[in-house]
Amino acid sequence: MLRSLLLVSLLALTVAACGSDTPATQPTPTPTPTPTPGTGTTVTIPIGAAGLTTTAYQPATVTVAVGGTVTWVNNDNIAHTATANSRAFDTGTINPGASASRTFSTAGSFPYLCSIHPGMVGTVNVQ
Repeated sequence: MLRSLLLVSLLALTVAACGSDTPATQPTPTPTPTPTPGTGTTVTIPIGAAGLTTTAYQPATVTVAVGGTVTWVNNDNIAHTATANSRAFDTGTINPGASASRTFSTAGSFPYLCSIHPGMVGTVNVQ
């Protein structure tokens, strides 16, 4: 009898522990980060960039917020530019070891190339 009573008590506690009045919580999705205005993004130009195409600017595509700045750093041993296909921006000549920056005040997608080596291509997306 005592054994039956203990078994029934244990069963009742188990059932009570499994049930809950608290609703299950759902995980909160992580939002995609939005670029912060005024922050900078660096694009490097590697050694041998003139012979590269979509990898001549690293990364080839960058995204910045309106008001964000992109800085191109020339790690190559020859000069390059970053010139928008639409002529919306042009860094001018970036000599070896030098850099050039542009701040983007309007949203849009700006494909660009090196005006000295037109096979070098990249894109700046401004949101």
